[in-house]
Amino acid sequence: MPKKFMKRYLPSPEKVQAMQSLSFLGDILHEPNLWHINRHSVARAFLVGIWFCFIPMPFQMLAAAGFAIWFNANLPLSVVLVWISNPVTMPPIFYFNYKVGAWALDRPLLSFEFQLSWSWISERLLDIGIPLYLGSLIVATVSACLAYLIIQYLWRRKIRSDWQVRRTRRRQRRRAADQIS
Repeated sequence: MPKKFMKRYLPSPEKVQAMQSLSFLGDILHEPNLWHINRHSVARAFLVGIWFCFIPMPFQMLAAAGFAIWFNANLPLSVVLVWISNPVTMPPIFYFNYKVGAWALDRPLLSFEFQLSWSWISERLLDIGIPLYLGSLIVATVSACLAYLIIQYLWRRKIRSDWQVRRTRRRQRRRAADQIS
């Protein structure tokens, strides 16, 4: 994984720890594992961040931060990944989640006729909400697990290729040294 790229764009631990609004967390933010960029912390961050980006709920970033602390995942990356679902991407993501939930429950898709009224919301909440949340749980779990496994695989592949490059360079240096002497 591109450690330098991630270090360049993620906030430093000192910057986050200095924020007055987070002082209520105390020493929790001083845990070094929350800031390390290694295979395990990054893979866990993808697991947490991707999972929460597919769940329709308010304050997704706070929930992702809490679970990142609990799972010892990279905290900034977990919170940043939640922004995959942003105001532009939310409608297609949640409509897809609704379709998956309706398919899982074997329900027909309802036509979309939104009215901003309390009566419409109270009548349609269960009809739309249950398939939406079931589909969101399914999509979030599958996507988060896939992201975790893909990050683990890509990181290992990068390490193996780096080892191979080092091994090749060492052999070339030995051959060059043998030819000189």
